[in-house]
Amino acid sequence: MTLNPRPSTKPTVAIAGATGFIGTCLRETLRDDAHLVGLTRSATRAANADPSDLTEWRRCDLFSLLQLERGLEGVDYAIYLVHSMLPSSRLTQGSFEDMDLILADNFARAAEKAGVKQILYLGGLLPHEGELSLHLQSRYEVEQTLGARSVPLTALRAGIVVGPGGSSLRILVNLVRRLPAMILPAWTRSLTHPIAIADVLRAFQWSLGNPNAFGQTYDIGGPEVMTYKDMMATASEVAGATTAMLNVPVFSPQLSKLWVSLFGGASRELVDPLVDSLRHDLVAQDNPLLQHLMDGATPYREALRLALTDDGRMRDNPRKTLRKRDDSVIREARLVRSVQRMPLPPGRNARWVAEEYMRWLPTFVRPVLRVTMDADRVCRFYLRPLPEPLLELDFSTERSWPDRQLFYVTGGLLSLDSQEYAGRLEFREMLCGTTILAAIHDFSPRLPWYIYNVTQAIAHVIVMRGFRHHLQHLADKTASAGHAVEDLALSVR
Repeated sequence: MTLNPRPSTKPTVAIAGATGFIGTCLRETLRDDAHLVGLTRSATRAANADPSDLTEWRRCDLFSLLQLERGLEGVDYAIYLVHSMLPSSRLTQGSFEDMDLILADNFARAAEKAGVKQILYLGGLLPHEGELSLHLQSRYEVEQTLGARSVPLTALRAGIVVGPGGSSLRILVNLVRRLPAMILPAWTRSLTHPIAIADVLRAFQWSLGNPNAFGQTYDIGGPEVMTYKDMMATASEVAGATTAMLNVPVFSPQLSKLWVSLFGGASRELVDPLVDSLRHDLVAQDNPLLQHLMDGATPYREALRLALTDDGRMRDNPRKTLRKRDDSVIREARLVRSVQRMPLPPGRNARWVAEEYMRWLPTFVRPVLRVTMDADRVCRFYLRPLPEPLLELDFSTERSWPDRQLFYVTGGLLSLDSQEYAGRLEFREMLCGTTILAAIHDFSPRLPWYIYNVTQAIAHVIVMRGFRHHLQHLADKTASAGHAVEDLALSVR
């Protein structure tokens, strides 16, 4: 491997997602060539770091731009391996694709501020034609967002990564081990392009610090293109299972999600978007990196053998034990996260949206609530006729820009003071100015948890849906006015 910064010292490489399956393998691969920084939200991981792995662990919540800026200080290269399919708060309102957008945008902003030379991202293969599933669309949006700022992005797109601990491979192996017979719907005949973890690591080594890879996107895959049925049949053989397989000519996504989740040993949050993407043929397109990987690429059967134990079981993801402890911390913290995607009317920005929200809200909640905002943009929400505010939000001048507006939750009858967590509301412009994300982070409710869930939490969703419809109406009006102007201009000509 050739890394290109300072010749006399090792470069500093930060890995977001460093405790997962691929991140753990990367740390082992790069440990002799780079000073590694592992970015982890896990208090357990940060407090119990093993000195033998030579990784500097920095506790960092990727939903916090401020923490990410600190986490990437002094970093030369940054690797992004994060996916937000699993909950990050005790109550999470919003889709995984919207959560992923905020995480990616935070990472790109923080990398730009830190002077990072390159971001490397491992995403998913995209179909050559047809509409993208939500899962694949999200991977593409993350790629766009990471590359939207000044730091050069190198995007690697892969299918199923075959190695010890891979979540997609675990589902596949569990299916053939647990089912004596399988009825295979149409998606199992879709083409896929698996790749061994060893070859994924080689792709990162080739790309990291390589100026020729800056700003480039590469599909990567192994030496074989096969169907999902072929993958399962081979897995059945390698695992020592005897699974009868019968084709059926239907896609049946809902039924597939149910039995894949039930027998694959994975949650519906993980399984549903994955199954939706299986209707596509996902095959790597030729490129210089793929050609480089073909020399010595690991065949699927061999990669699968290395991923399984001697008795045919899947090796554990190193993140598994940490996840159990972190889930306990999440439950005890009693925090709320809500991310809602909204259309951004043409010619507007996040500052306008924040101001429009404060103008619109009093009319939407009247006569139940009263909303005020003073000259310093401190916003207070009152329940009529109580004199004390339910919530108080302070505008952050230092942490706000035209494309991102931030308010901190600083008080109110419904907010619980927290020394560790800073509740906040933000409006963030995304996807080339077409989208706004309205997000609440680390909000600590004062109400008992059950009461909060059936009152305040529901009220927030209703308000945000109302505001989304309001913005959509304004966007439609703007578009109609624009079409009218164009028609008038054409008639004059």
